[in-house]
Amino acid sequence: MTNLEISAVILAGGKATRMGGNDKGLVEIKGQPLVKVISSQIQNQVSELLVNANRNLAIYRQLGFDVVEDGLSDYQGPLAGMLAALKVISTDWLITLPCDGPYVDTNYVQKMKTAVESDIPSIAVASDGDRLQPVYALIHKNLTPSLEAYLHSGERKIDRWYANVGFSEVVFSKPSNMFTNLNTPEELANIDNQSSE
Repeated sequence: MTNLEISAVILAGGKATRMGGNDKGLVEIKGQPLVKVISSQIQNQVSELLVNANRNLAIYRQLGFDVVEDGLSDYQGPLAGMLAALKVISTDWLITLPCDGPYVDTNYVQKMKTAVESDIPSIAVASDGDRLQPVYALIHKNLTPSLEAYLHSGERKIDRWYANVGFSEVVFSKPSNMFTNLNTPEELANIDNQSSE
């Protein structure tokens, strides 16, 4: 598998209630929307880049992104965004990232790819060594029907679907800051202050 066979999706389809309802993909860090900060770190690692969003679609498009909306209504969680992306990608593999994680490991795609090539599962899921970081995953397109059936059964728990289909765990050793995520205005202000110092 080469990087030309991998698409990426930045998951920005949530309600962001802890961020005061502000669309997390569009809040600014270092003077740029978070989604641009993330895309600048992942775009050279993949052949295709999408944003999953359920509001402010025109703004995301103005920023230059191909946007895919959830096929399910009422903000059904990250699996709904993953399914929407799996249905439209032109590659066999989809790698996922949250819109509130400003740091992307330079070896993110390579490490995840190596895991699926060596163990032959259809999913690789990142871990910080202590627990899974389930929105950082590499998923084969052949799992689209499985994920669709899982969501249509009423299930939403991401870890349970991974356990059902089987996955390879990929540990990103500390002190990797890849799993830093920004959920509140306070966390955003703190990290913005650090980046400007």
